[in-house]
Amino acid sequence: MLAASVLAEEATGIGALGVDLNSLIVYVINFGALALLLYFVAYKRMLRVLDERSSRIRESLEEAGRVREASAEAEVSMQHTLDEGREAGQRVLAEAREAADRYREEQAAQARGEAESMLERARGEIRQERDAAVEQVRAEFAGLAVTAAERIIHRSLDASTHRDLIDEVLAERESAGGQGRG
Repeated sequence: MLAASVLAEEATGIGALGVDLNSLIVYVINFGALALLLYFVAYKRMLRVLDERSSRIRESLEEAGRVREASAEAEVSMQHTLDEGREAGQRVLAEAREAADRYREEQAAQARGEAESMLERARGEIRQERDAAVEQVRAEFAGLAVTAAERIIHRSLDASTHRDLIDEVLAERESAGGQGRG
């Protein structure tokens, strides 16, 4: 019964709340000692670990910023290289077009030259054929003239004399015709 009377006395004040004052003091002393022990032993280590982690995070963020800047620079450089490539491609296309135009012009000039040479050859052949035809007409005319002269004179001249005579007449006629035309 003694315990019941002690319980009755403690039921007033803090005991009424169900808290033992002696136990509470021991708990507070234990908590304080543990807090001091943790402060001197673990807290400094935890702060150092947290500081290291914080500095690693800061370094990672700085590295990410540098990587971002390097990426932006690389993108600008790549865009610049692409632009240069496009310009070079345009220059190559322009040069190819110019070369094609020059080739076409050279081919056209060559074709014109070949046409001119063919035309000159044709003119030369025409002159030769005309001269041959004129010579043939002269020869036939000479033969006709000799025949006509034989009939008129009733005598025959030898062929070389006839030709000489006809050539002389034709030469006189050409020189007279050339002077009249000039």
